[in-house]
Order: sequence, then C-alpha cells, then structure tokens
Amino acid sequence: MQSLDPERDLVLTRTADVPPSFVWECWTRPDLLVRWFCPAPWQTVEAEIDLRPGGVFRTVMRAPDGRTWSNVGCYLAIVPGERLVWTGALGPGFRPHDAGPEVPFVMTAIIDIAPHGAGGCAYTATVLHADAASRARHEAMGFHPGWNAAFDQLLAMAPTGS
Repeated sequence: MQSLDPERDLVLTRTADVPPSFVWECWTRPDLLVRWFCPAPWQTVEAEIDLRPGGVFRTVMRAPDGRTWSNVGCYLAIVPGERLVWTGALGPGFRPHDAGPEVPFVMTAIIDIAPHGAGGCAYTATVLHADAASRARHEAMGFHPGWNAAFDQLLAMAPTGS
C-alpha cells in the first residue's frame, strides 16, 4: 500500500451503489472513458489505453473554448478489477519523456476499486505529486470538485433496473 504524504498527495474516496466491475470497465475502455473522464463542460475527445505495465494511457481533453491538451503517460501496475497505477512522468515503454510546457505538473495516479456493501463499490483515487507546489497547483485547479464531478458522470452511465 502506498504511504500518503499530505504535503504532496491528494486523495478522493467515494462509495457507490454500482458493481466494482462497472467502474473498472469505465476506467479501462476508451469508448467509456471519453464519456466521463473530465468534468463538463470540459470533454475528453480521445483516449488510448494499452492495459499492461508500460502500456500507454493517453487522453486528449478539450476546454470549453475549444483548446485541446494531450496527456500521455504509461501504466506502472495493473491488478485486474482492483487497481490501476499510471504516471505522466513516463511515456509508453517506461521511457522518460518531456510532458510539455502546457502540463502544469506531473503526477502518478492510483485508482483503487473494491467491493462495498451489497453489490456496491469503494473507490479511491490517490494522486501523487513531486512536491508541495505541484500538489497545491492541482488542488487549486479543482482536484476535489473536478474528480468528484467526473466520478458522478461515470455513475450517471450506470445501467439502471434489472
């Protein structure tokens, strides 16, 4: 388990009445990821996922004014159905790369998904930053409201009824 550093790390924990497998699918299928990954009115317009250690995790986000940002990283660890770890500090194949001048900070994200209650899930997103200033920039950009809104969008995609 990752040791948290409150000076450098941000954490979002939620529970939801959806199966963990649904949340996993939303994180690992590009066609689903583009539907929820960033909070409206922003959009994720492209996603590329090569779900293996060293595989690419790439998204392109579009701002309301039409500007786009590409974020490229690589998966560090995958526990099917339970945990995804990726970083923007490395590109595909674990190659160090320059994230580019438009990236305000580099991060490593850990997504944990576990069963909770009768058919629901516990969801934890932990984001590691290199320093306190990067963490502060991410928090000021709206980490908690943004990641909460994105997760709400994911939940809105859940099938209803049986």
